[in-house]
Parts: sequence; structure tokens; C-alpha cells
Amino acid sequence: MTPQEHAAAAAALISAEKTGAQIGLLSIRYPEIDMDDAYAIQNAIYQAKLAEGRKVIGWKIGLTSKAMQAALGIDIPDSGILFDDMLFHSGAVVPKGRFIQPRMEAEIAFVMKSALGGAGITREDVIAATDHVTPAIEILDTRILRADPDTGQARKVYDTISDNAANAGIVLGPRKHTFGAHDLRWVGAMVFRNGEIEETGLGAGVLNDPVESVVWLARRMSQYGQQIEAGQVILSGSFIRPVECPSGSKIIADYGPFGTVAVDFA
Repeated sequence: MTPQEHAAAAAALISAEKTGAQIGLLSIRYPEIDMDDAYAIQNAIYQAKLAEGRKVIGWKIGLTSKAMQAALGIDIPDSGILFDDMLFHSGAVVPKGRFIQPRMEAEIAFVMKSALGGAGITREDVIAATDHVTPAIEILDTRILRADPDTGQARKVYDTISDNAANAGIVLGPRKHTFGAHDLRWVGAMVFRNGEIEETGLGAGVLNDPVESVVWLARRMSQYGQQIEAGQVILSGSFIRPVECPSGSKIIADYGPFGTVAVDFA
């Protein structure tokens, strides 16, 4: 793809977010698209949002489970950017029409107290740079059709990455834990929608340890001359399948002693 095509794809995705009208699969429109193209499109969205006055508050990591990687035919995670207008607090009500096809995932969020960057980042570096961890919900949305209506072809990983890794919102829980207070591999959640349990999972579903997810992100960012900054929030990846959140959904993610996060969709 050319830089002009990257810019055109980014503009189409931004327009879809604003209007609620999804676009077709980029992997069909640009059959030659690859991973570098996808991140270039995501970066063009990033630059456009900064120009609009948005601020980066952190990063999300996706496709951290074996099941999701197998579904998309890849063997590595992906990442996206968290902007200030994506942040909700537990108990918030998402206005009707804010998102197109919202879904949610249960995650463990890392809040950083110092910057983290470099190709040689280790888990010890991540632990030292972490201020606290907290339960979180990631709100997913797709500005790209989930499948092509003519061929039935499903979105590919390049579509997802281009679309800011399908990120749309983040809901942080009120409980803050110092690192080491809980074994994150054994932190689990029960996710309820309208009082009915939908999903359960454990932190170990994220690359066997959510810390390793943050290690991966820091190393990947270093390849592009970027780093995680102090104060930023890192969504380490979901350990459940996505749960659909149509209008009227009341979501509770109960992490037991780790805390509870809730969000309603008007």
C-alpha cells in the first residue's frame, strides 16, 4: 500500500466512527495489505486524532489468547491506542448510539508510574515501572464490517489492527492493587449481562501471565521508536471471549477480591 492509501483508509475509518456507518473490509479493498500497512493506517488515525485535540492515555493489547490467535491465523498479539475520550469509570452509562456494535472483554489493567521502553525490556522492568493494577473492561467496536456481505469473508487481522485493534472504550474499576498483592495468573472474573453469567476466565489466559503481555508491547513499541509513558494505562489483554453489548445491556465483571467493574449500555 502507498502512504496515500494509508491516509485514505484512516480517513474512512474515522468517518465511520463519527457517522456510525461501517466500511467494507480493507483486506478486500487492498488485497496486498500486510502487518506494516495495518499499523501505518492505525498510526494515521493516531495522528489525525492528535490533530483534533485528543490525548493518548495508554495502550491496549489484543489477541493474547491461543484461541483468538488461532481464529485469525496469527501467532502474535496486536496493539491499539487508548485516547482520553474512551475512558469511562465503573458504573457509567454509555450513551445510546455512542458505538456501532459494542462488545466487552474482561482484562487486568496496568497503570504505570515510570516510562518503559527498549528492545531489552524484561518482566522485572515492567514490575518496577508499574504503579498499580486494577480490574477493567475493554469496550470493543468495529468500524469495519465483521464479514463481507457478498463473499462472506470474515475480517482479517489486518482489518482489526487498522481499526485501532477494535478498541472503543475502557472502564476502570475503583480497586487499586500494588503489584504482588495478587498472583495475576490466578485473578479471574465472572462476567454477567443483565444478571445472567456469560463468561468466566483467568489471567493466565493472557500469554500465561499478563505481565508478559506488557513486556511484548514495550518491545514492539521500541521497534517503532515509541515507549510506554508514566501515567499511561495498559490493557493487558482479555481472558474471555467478547460479550455482545446491545442497547439495554447491564454488564458486571466480578473479579472477587480483586474488585468489580460495571457498565451499562443505554
